[in-house]
Amino acid sequence: MIQTIRNAWKVAELRNKLLFTLFALLIFRLGAAIPVPGVETETLAAYMQGQSATIFGLLNVMSGDAFAYATVFALGIQPYINSSIIVQLLTIAIPALERLQKEGGEEGKKKIAAITRYVTVAIALLQGFGYYTMLRTTSGVLTRTDIWSAIVIILAFVAGSAFVMWLGEQITEFGVGNGISIILFAGIISRVPTLLNVMYTGVSNWAAGRDAETYTVLHPAFIPLFLIGMLLLVVFIVFITNAERRIPVQYAKRVVGRKMYGGQSSHIPVKVNMSGVMPIIFAQAIASLPATIGMFVPSARTEGSGWYTFLEIFDSNGLVYSVVYFLLILAFSYFYSTIQFDPVEISNNLKKNGGFIPGFRPGKPTAEFLRKVISKITLFGAIYLAIVALLPAITGNIVSAAGSSVGSSLAIGGTSVIIVVGVALETVKTLEAQLMMRHYKGFLE
Repeated sequence: MIQTIRNAWKVAELRNKLLFTLFALLIFRLGAAIPVPGVETETLAAYMQGQSATIFGLLNVMSGDAFAYATVFALGIQPYINSSIIVQLLTIAIPALERLQKEGGEEGKKKIAAITRYVTVAIALLQGFGYYTMLRTTSGVLTRTDIWSAIVIILAFVAGSAFVMWLGEQITEFGVGNGISIILFAGIISRVPTLLNVMYTGVSNWAAGRDAETYTVLHPAFIPLFLIGMLLLVVFIVFITNAERRIPVQYAKRVVGRKMYGGQSSHIPVKVNMSGVMPIIFAQAIASLPATIGMFVPSARTEGSGWYTFLEIFDSNGLVYSVVYFLLILAFSYFYSTIQFDPVEISNNLKKNGGFIPGFRPGKPTAEFLRKVISKITLFGAIYLAIVALLPAITGNIVSAAGSSVGSSLAIGGTSVIIVVGVALETVKTLEAQLMMRHYKGFLE
């Protein structure tokens, strides 16, 4: 990875892309540190610290601590992710949108992107109002509660979300990698110093013999176990990400004029995890909906109320949340596999080029075989994603059961680890592909 970045830095065009990406991320982190007007950030941060084990803690991790301090970028990239989910599902349900996506060409893609932006603003407006409602019902957070203050705060949240969406698009176009994934990556990485500080404080409190119910406490023996576990998890993620099933393909011999073509063997590479980190990102966005709904209901923060109990059930450490999260990852993995790999199209292309899979006739039998293979591989990849995403949550519950209050931070880290590793691998592959393209271009010229 480091060598790839060094090689990319030597190419002027790629160096400019890397610098643009870094500059865009710097702007993102600056915006994540600017609070909206009229909010007592310290009071809010203290309240959010008590909610770190809930789904609000997960939203805070994804926004890079912006959510806990009610900054301009508090909503982060979540409205855009939710909008992308809605629009992609609508392209399947609405024939006009499906035709626009498949047959509209470049103009169709632009129209779909424009619809996604409008839906993003609408969702940001809704979430911004919900967040303001939560701020207003939390004692001592808002300095003013008049209508004009409410409008300014909500519009600041919406404008911040729209700007983050635009920033992600700019990174995709002028920078390196997928802009949305890169912004998520930056937000999660920015939390690393906070996690290290929590671990240090936990060990210090343990050494001082303080109570785990009042203070953050961590036994020193958990630190090497935690580091080894994280290292093994990263190695496993890298291994599965690079794993693929190779379907053999044989091309028939044919005579064109006086020359004979074909007869060679090849293969169709099928990634075990062909959808990357997108199922995780989308599943996390959907799983956070109960917390979004809870923002609109003041009684959701009153212990013993129905809404409070509902949010407790969907706690990020709870069984219900884990099951829903697991099923959503499975669903989105299959959804993305159907978008990225069309067995009928692959079968028709093989037939046109005189290729066939040994043991299967060209046409429908080949398409059925490919569909079965993709279904099995997608199931394995989806289960892998779900297990890796939930494994730190299980570890966090074990640590909490052992008398440590750091378990909640580990539980939320499952989604974070797989997103960070997945985005890093995808970005490196993008750099390698661009380096290879320039290498061949220079060779041919």
